[in-house]
Amino acid sequence: MRGGRGVGTAAPTITLDVGPLAVGEAAGGTVFGRIVQTEPPPEGEPFRDEFGLDQTVRERLLPAFRFLHDRYWRVEVTGIENLPANGPAVVVANHSGALPFDGAMICTAAEIRRGRTVRFLYDRFVENLPPVASFYRKMGGAVAARENAVRLLRAGYPVLLFPEGVSGVAKSFNDRYRLRPFSPGFARLALSLDVPVVPVAVVGAEEIYPMVGRAEGVGRLLGMPYLPLTPFFPMLGLLGTLPLPTKWFIRFGKPIRLSAIDVEARFQRARHEALHVRRIIQQMVTRLRRRRQSVFFG
Repeated sequence: MRGGRGVGTAAPTITLDVGPLAVGEAAGGTVFGRIVQTEPPPEGEPFRDEFGLDQTVRERLLPAFRFLHDRYWRVEVTGIENLPANGPAVVVANHSGALPFDGAMICTAAEIRRGRTVRFLYDRFVENLPPVASFYRKMGGAVAARENAVRLLRAGYPVLLFPEGVSGVAKSFNDRYRLRPFSPGFARLALSLDVPVVPVAVVGAEEIYPMVGRAEGVGRLLGMPYLPLTPFFPMLGLLGTLPLPTKWFIRFGKPIRLSAIDVEARFQRARHEALHVRRIIQQMVTRLRRRRQSVFFG
């Protein structure tokens, strides 16, 4: 297996409006997600990822994420060959589950089945939770910002984005698998850097925390958009925070190349492409749900 180990999660809600930039101008490149230095660091100093990626921590946590992937949620992955074997890509997925375990399982699937280290962006509110932000950075995350996405893509990484943002994980149980509107930022990013968009559908995450409400006031006090309320939390205390062992399906769709256009028309084109990609992922999600016979047994 190549590249870093372990995974992280994210729920970005940003507009990635970038100018016409060329991929591959960063000081270091990557091969299957592993950083390859073109200029050696000063003698005696190890290479340090600019966003804080810690390969040692990832290696230590990989068994735990593999347990969740292989045993607990028994994730069935299809289409992994659609994730490019090398080079940058914008990986776009539906978002669900109250907490971003879906991002963790997408990254784990790419790691163990394709040998790719998928980087991700996390929402700015996570910076209000220093231990969580530090953990995300060590797992390969970066705070959601245009320049961070550009640098990661230029370095050759696939970058995972959830265009639904927080509204995706905040859906009520009755609205499960109904995709929220997509921010067009990911499309502007792909158009500007001429990188493929890989659509990903996740089914199974919506039911791990069947959300019946949101305590937004309490969430703000804790530095979060909301505190999820489920039939088990907060009634059962910490026991209620355990996710249910549902059966998961993840489908990587065929890469989509967005046609390059002039800068003036990019915004309108990006909105159109975002709607198009959202329709594709919604169709993928619907097909996966039709396959599933049981929430817990698949």
